[in-house]
Amino acid sequence: MSAPHVEHVEMTGHIVDSLLLPKVLDAILSRGGRYHIETLKLGERQDDPSFVRIEVRADSSEQLDAILAEVHPHGAVPAQSEDCRTVAADVDGAFPDGFYCSTNFRTQVKLNGEWVDVEDQEMDCGIVVDPEGGAARCLPMTAVKTGDRVLVGRRGTRVFPPEAEMRKHELFEFMASPVSSERPKAVSVREIASAMRKTRAAGDKVLAVLGPAVVHTGGAELVAKLVREGFINVLFAGNALATHDMEQAFYGTSLGVSLDRGLPTDEGHEHHLRTINTIRRMGGIKKAVEAGRLKSGIMYECATRNVPFVLAGSIRDDGPLPEVVTDALAAQDAMRKLIPGVGFCLMVATTLHSIAVGNLLPAWVKVACVDISPATVTKLMDRGSTQTVGIVSDAEPFIRALVAELDKGGA
Repeated sequence: MSAPHVEHVEMTGHIVDSLLLPKVLDAILSRGGRYHIETLKLGERQDDPSFVRIEVRADSSEQLDAILAEVHPHGAVPAQSEDCRTVAADVDGAFPDGFYCSTNFRTQVKLNGEWVDVEDQEMDCGIVVDPEGGAARCLPMTAVKTGDRVLVGRRGTRVFPPEAEMRKHELFEFMASPVSSERPKAVSVREIASAMRKTRAAGDKVLAVLGPAVVHTGGAELVAKLVREGFINVLFAGNALATHDMEQAFYGTSLGVSLDRGLPTDEGHEHHLRTINTIRRMGGIKKAVEAGRLKSGIMYECATRNVPFVLAGSIRDDGPLPEVVTDALAAQDAMRKLIPGVGFCLMVATTLHSIAVGNLLPAWVKVACVDISPATVTKLMDRGSTQTVGIVSDAEPFIRALVAELDKGGA
């Protein structure tokens, strides 16, 4: 224990049964450091918090900084806490060197000796501080303006990672681990339905992130029913989902394939482009509804029930539809404005949109990601959305089972 560079860190909460303490000790050793547990107070009961004070030693200041950076997201904070340090941004659209990189976990900063919650929690952002107003919020790099007070370093910050309890009663406690196609899907669907009911009962919003396979596989009318019955309150998608949903309303096809017969139709390959052209000529989706041209489907229900949606564009989009946001940064900002109040997120059959939205959500918003490919959910978890439960299933069978479960009612 003769290493010359020393820091004392502390952890409080359910740090043993959630395995946070072992993760911190392992991180210290894997980085070549040493530790000495100076104080350890274990909670006597399952609901009691524990406390630990650890002396961390390293051979260099760089090594010590690397260790502290790795243990910080697990809730290990310096024992001698001081106010956070900020530096004024010197250019638009970039943070000062050494800026603090945010996580999706609840975070606090210390201002004038008081701990303050960081607002708009989001991973991979900086934190802008208003010392006079006693406030702090996450801000994406592109939104930084010269003069903004940006948090640098980790001093005066603390993170509250989720604490897994030993008692596992619900899907999001028991099954939030690597994805498997062999899980009992009926149980998973039942728990997701329960989460959606609880979210609605609490007055929070259910966010749906949907890909075009929802329509291709025949699930559009089922999703429309969820919107109509108030189980979907916000929709994020792309040009394709909306286009093929309205193609079905206009022509009964999706990508030119009849959804009744499962066969290609004559000149069906033109249907999606003719659909886009019709909506563009009418000035948008809502105007098509008001004119009586669009009479059914997901977008019809959203328009008639004032369910907000963001359609984010991509380089491959035909048209696109008038409502599609073709600027990626503008699409991100539009999504951010609708995320406050979201209590549950259902992602179905869209890899890119799922990962993108996962990056915007705070860790306390539970996520169910459904895809025919296990890699989609794995990628989502690998990028930090650890609150995700993954279900390997095609879109329509899952949605049909979910609607049937919600139709049963109950808690």
